[in-house]
Order: sequence, then structure tokens, then C-alpha cells
Amino acid sequence: MRVVLAGGGTAGHIEPALALADALRRNDPNVGITCLGTERGLENRLVPQRGYELALIPPVPLPRTLTPQLLTVPGRLRGAINAAANVLDQARADVLVGFGGYVATPGYLAARKRKVPIIVHEANPKPGLANKLGARFTDHVAVSHTDSPLPNARFVGIPLRREIAALDRLAMGDKARSYFGLLPDLPTLLIFGGSQGARSLNRAAVAAAPAFRQAGIQVLHIVGPKNTEEPAQTAGGPQYVTIPYCDRMDLAYAAADMAMCRAGAMTCAELAAVALPAVYVPLPIGNGEQRLNAEPIVAGGGGLLVDDAELTPEWIAYSLLPVLADPARVAHMSEAAGRMGRRDADVALAQMVYEVVRGGGRA
Repeated sequence: MRVVLAGGGTAGHIEPALALADALRRNDPNVGITCLGTERGLENRLVPQRGYELALIPPVPLPRTLTPQLLTVPGRLRGAINAAANVLDQARADVLVGFGGYVATPGYLAARKRKVPIIVHEANPKPGLANKLGARFTDHVAVSHTDSPLPNARFVGIPLRREIAALDRLAMGDKARSYFGLLPDLPTLLIFGGSQGARSLNRAAVAAAPAFRQAGIQVLHIVGPKNTEEPAQTAGGPQYVTIPYCDRMDLAYAAADMAMCRAGAMTCAELAAVALPAVYVPLPIGNGEQRLNAEPIVAGGGGLLVDDAELTPEWIAYSLLPVLADPARVAHMSEAAGRMGRRDADVALAQMVYEVVRGGGRA
């Protein structure tokens, strides 16, 4: 079986694609896997790191406003479609699985041109333009929200890395805290804002460092590589550990009792899968999809939701610290978050791939 994955651009598109690739490879080490990408995306680092072939096509971002650049889109899109079609030909693809983003649109159009079956995976509650297009060309649409507006939607969740999906937080807790230089027996908050950090989270958390220490709560704060916020260090008392980047998020999750973070689709899926409750601070720009990602978890009792503008040291002191100081409430929230999570989405999506390839699904 030969599979082409179109999920380049951001980690939210790439990581589910690579999780699917891992699931397919576990089942059949000889499966052929090629990832479509562009020279601009994170896939240039992430895909080779995971040992998969990366084929680059020209990027075709669509301008959001009427500009002269809009006139160049049809010609550049044709070039990207032809490049993607060549990749499908060279890979002798049996199926294309698209995850949205810049590479998905030419991927879908090339697959339709070559009559290669298509599977669409949509991680967000509001489908992007690429996946809205792709869903018109196939009956095989996998989604991560049960009320997705895409036609023929089948709920599977978001494929996650095995080290996350298989994580036993409680069993790994002591080892994880030791790894980060944390004490084994204090309530622990994990703070992160994605690979680049989040300035508003950093400012509020660092300003609240004295309140954390006074409440007996230790903090693991992934501040991002460009962060300039650092708490004043004090001798003794609970630790406030800052690191610029973390390539062992499984251990970061295991070290924590609760998280404070953005509400991207991958973040919400991972935290629910490992049953880690969180304070979700949706990104204040965009179409509001981060709030939509977090709302079902919060409604189910697995987290708190606060607007970015309302996240202040005072909010942390009066709304978050009392929760962290209540082990019974944290445990209840953990159970609630876990009920919202899915750990086997990679397997479910891999099963869809096998079904489509065996059945020669509509291209």
C-alpha cells in the first residue's frame, strides 16, 4: 500500500499526519508513505526527524484581501497541482489523506485529476477552505468534533503521537518531576503557549510567581525561545522552573496536575487524552475556533476557560490557585477531561485508510 499525506504548514496539520503514518507503519513496516509539503513549513524539520519521505511543492497561500497578488493565484495553483500530481505518480499512490493547510488544496485537486481516492481529516470545529473543497471530492471524511458541518463526516478524533496517547501520567509522575528538577510532592502547574510561547500567558504567570510560591504550588513554564519574561528567583520554597522549549511534552504532562495554555485543536486533544485538566486561554485573534475547541472540555468539567484579556495575576490568584490547592477538585477535573479524550484516533484513521484502499473509494 502506498499513501500520500498532505498535512504541511503548521504542527496542527503535520502532527496528526505523522501520527497516522506511525500507525500505518506499525501495522505494516513496508507501507509506502510520502508527505507533501512546502519549503516554508515546519514539515521540513518534523517529517525527516520521524523518518518519512518529504516531497516539496510550491506554496500557494490565498490572499485574504483583494490585492494584485490575487491575480497570480490561478497560475501558481496550476503549478502546485501539477507538482502534486507528479508526486502521486512517482509514489504510485493508492490514497491521499489530507489534513488541511496550504498543501492540501493542490493535493486534493491533483488526486481528483489522477483519480486517486481521497480521505479528508478535519481537526477543527470550523473546517478550513481546503478541507471544505476536499470534502466535495470524497465520501470519506474524518472529523474531531461530532457536530462537524462537513458532509459524510465520521468522528475519529485527532491522531496523536504514541508517546502521548499511551502516557500513564500517574505512573510517570515522580520520574517526570525529577527530570525537570521539581519536587515530587507539591501541586504542579504546567504553563505553555505552543512552540513559540505566548506573551500574555508568560506575563501573567511570571507576575503571579510570588502568589504561586506563597500557595505552595510549583510551576513548570515553557516560555518559548524568544521570551524575555523571567521570575525573580528565591532560595527555598516551591520551584518556578522556566525552559525555552520542551521536546518531551509527554514528561511535561506527566509532571503536572494541571495546565494553563492556549486551546489549539492538538493541545485540547492531547490534554484530554492524558486526562490533564487545564485553564484554556484561547488565542484572541482568528475566527474563534480555539474557544470552540475548549468549550466541550470545559462544559464537561475538565477545565476552566478565561479570555486572554482577563488573564491577569489577580485572576490567577483568586480563580486558579484555589483549584490547584484542592486535590479532590483537581482529581474530579482530571476524570472529566479523560472522558472527553480519545487515545486511538490514529488507529481509527488508519482503519479508514485500509477501507478506502480496499474499496477503491470515490476520488
